[in-house]
Amino acid sequence: MLTTQNIEAELSYAYLHAVAAAAGVACNVTDRHLDNAGVDATLHIVHDVPPLTDLTVHVQLKATAKPVNPIEGRLPYWLADVRRYDKLRLPGSMPPRLLIVLFLPEDAQEWLTASAEELVLRRCAYWVSLRGAEESDNKSGVTVYLPESQALTPSALRDVLERLSRQEELTYAG
Repeated sequence: MLTTQNIEAELSYAYLHAVAAAAGVACNVTDRHLDNAGVDATLHIVHDVPPLTDLTVHVQLKATAKPVNPIEGRLPYWLADVRRYDKLRLPGSMPPRLLIVLFLPEDAQEWLTASAEELVLRRCAYWVSLRGAEESDNKSGVTVYLPESQALTPSALRDVLERLSRQEELTYAG
């Protein structure tokens, strides 16, 4: 049996795969070597997003069922690994990196329902670029803030990829 944390992680992969598929974007789970580098999945488009003809984005996935109270339109998330935070915030990293966090209901029985009519994964994932975020003095972790306006939907994913294809730098607003 999977642990609760493993189930949360698997649902974050399922969410990303579903959104990417609906957006027409290839999504691949990475192997353990890239996972050790803070990359859980890659998004990839070939010959579809002008002006670039080939675009890859590295994704760090997280999930939580802890209650969260938005602060001025931003969702706080405790990222427990400063080393991964540092990799996500590097200004020169290529391909670009995104942090995607799936916020699940507190009650695990509400996470997923399936019937002949629908498959429902409750709540939403949000994305953020930590590029340019400040260095953390804390060695155990850092709170990052994901804008509520950055829900990960198929159209939002296409928009992010189009912005990146124009070489627009997505930076962290904190």
